[in-house]
Amino acid sequence: MAILVTGGAGYIGSHTCIELLEAGYEIIVVDNFSNSNQESLKRVMEITGASMKIYNISLLNTTELEKVFKRNNIEAVIHFAGLKAVGESVKSPLFYYKNNIIGSINLFELMQKYLVKRLVFSSSATVYGNQEIVPISEDFPLSATNPYGRTKLMIEEILRDLILSDENWCISILRYFNPIGAHKSGCIGEDPRGIPNNLMPYISQVAVGKLKELNVFGNDYSTHDGTGVRDYIHVVDLAIGHLQALKKVMSETGINAYNLGTGRGYSVLELVNAFEKASGKEIPYNICNRRFGDIAICFADTKKAKNELGWEATRGIKEMCADTWRWQINNLNGFN
Repeated sequence: MAILVTGGAGYIGSHTCIELLEAGYEIIVVDNFSNSNQESLKRVMEITGASMKIYNISLLNTTELEKVFKRNNIEAVIHFAGLKAVGESVKSPLFYYKNNIIGSINLFELMQKYLVKRLVFSSSATVYGNQEIVPISEDFPLSATNPYGRTKLMIEEILRDLILSDENWCISILRYFNPIGAHKSGCIGEDPRGIPNNLMPYISQVAVGKLKELNVFGNDYSTHDGTGVRDYIHVVDLAIGHLQALKKVMSETGINAYNLGTGRGYSVLELVNAFEKASGKEIPYNICNRRFGDIAICFADTKKAKNELGWEATRGIKEMCADTWRWQINNLNGFN
């Protein structure tokens, strides 16, 4: 019996594949490599010494996707596949709705047809919108401020409707906060295409001289140093969270959402300072105006994941920065 991992070549997917293989699972990866690189999966197999089946398929291609279900004895699915850039989603909303939502529906229909009713879904803390109260718990009201976030929210609603129609499903929805870091080997990590959208890869590219300086959006928030505070979680801790969620869906029915974060926040300047210590490099930065929609502080309430999944993050900011730097310095141009 195998675990199907959609989007397994991506940043979080590839790290989760390592944890799955090292835990003894047989895995099958489906990815169209539109925003990932097949080299990541090659390195996953080198790190683990294990093999896996890899299919270059889009979830929009139901004919080819169904062949995967026909040819393999799939027991459960971890669903990462999807477009994820907020700015791009604002510019191309139909592209995002088609890819993320229709692709997911195609997957869920085939799961239902082939009686594969155990699912771990990769959601996001973006489904909470702009909350002014912290820590954010799973029972907070849900909303979204951009098309990317709305695709995640819509898929969550689809899954809740699905389980109302068929109580044999078991679904874990994982809401990530801010994944950073890389595998300790330095062989896989975050490999954004073009100029990074996220803070940590931007900082690391400044450190190696690929980018001139970091833009810090606002230093007048009501925080200890005036810069925005976010909950950063090591990607390996996040990957381990998927294993714990997988164990849960294999043993019971129902649907649950879980925050995956550390339960504490770090400011932009704290992250910069921690990265300077890890890398020995100065990170020049420029203070800019706030971005519309940004809030001062955002971090997770993680009690539910600890109580029900037996999971909590164990890696701190020092390790997150050191692992990111090891990945960056050994892979100046990412997987290329």
